[in-house]
Amino acid sequence: MANYDIDLVVTSAPHIRDKVTTAFIMRDVIIAITPALIGSIFIFGLKSLLVIVVSVISSILAEMLGNVLFHKKPSLNDLSASVTGLLLAMTLPPSSPWWMVVVGAFSGILLGKMIFGGIGSNPFNPALVGRAVLMVSWPTYMTTWIKPQIMIGLQNISQASPVDSITTATPLNIVKLQSYSQLISDFGSKANLYKALFLGTVGGSLGETSALLLLIGGLYLMARKVIDWKIPVIYIATVFVLSPLFGRDPIFSILAGGLFLGAFFMATDYSSSPITPMGKVYYALFIGFLTVLIRQFGSYPEGVMFSILLGNAFVPYFDKIMPKVYGVLPKKEVAK
Repeated sequence: MANYDIDLVVTSAPHIRDKVTTAFIMRDVIIAITPALIGSIFIFGLKSLLVIVVSVISSILAEMLGNVLFHKKPSLNDLSASVTGLLLAMTLPPSSPWWMVVVGAFSGILLGKMIFGGIGSNPFNPALVGRAVLMVSWPTYMTTWIKPQIMIGLQNISQASPVDSITTATPLNIVKLQSYSQLISDFGSKANLYKALFLGTVGGSLGETSALLLLIGGLYLMARKVIDWKIPVIYIATVFVLSPLFGRDPIFSILAGGLFLGAFFMATDYSSSPITPMGKVYYALFIGFLTVLIRQFGSYPEGVMFSILLGNAFVPYFDKIMPKVYGVLPKKEVAK
């Protein structure tokens, strides 16, 4: 029998490679979030554009600093820092001061990403880490909302300063501090409320007002197979089903706040979400349950950010939940 010398080369994972690159995926995310970005500028004015630009530039600078501090290879070409900046901006009020946006971007990139090893190693969504830091540091700024320009007249669409002085409360704030019936009274009817939430003519963060624009982006990501349908669909469905158990309008619950933004763009982050099919299901159910629970009993009117960050912490456990494999004996039986 002939002898053959075989050179075995052992490399680290991943062993299965795909032509789809990180930059390709991030480019699709940017395309998907663009309708909401444009919508926020139209709804809130040029103040929104300032928040977006400062957030993106700060995230890129933070990534450059992180590469130096943690001795990482340059990673700006993968566009992940730009995506983090865009997503962070979408979670902030239009009236956010520029210095606060800078702090949020650096916190999200350095504390939520680079300190764990960079892209692919972060257990928490970096944009939400940045927002969480800002929320606990400057709660007043983070809960000051301006009235959409559409509600005060389109003649001010090119002027940011007149709008800054007109503050308003978000629908979730009104429900938390007053009542749902008061909210209906303010809008005239449920139909008017649903329409305002769907189109985005309500107070709130840049990316949490128009459910329509976020839905368009989410459908694009699913059509492109950038994200799996399980997490966003099950997450939204869980909030819809559980909300009536606490006396909340299910349609209002899924349209209000940052649920669509969180479902399509935050909870589906590759690094901080489960990779197994069943893990995704349990993860989506878990964060949906937490969102309803926090909205009902928490001191904050919104629960999307906290629920996703808590869900991120449990991702390793969700990935270990595997369906029963028939035809395979349990370990105890094998040992006998």
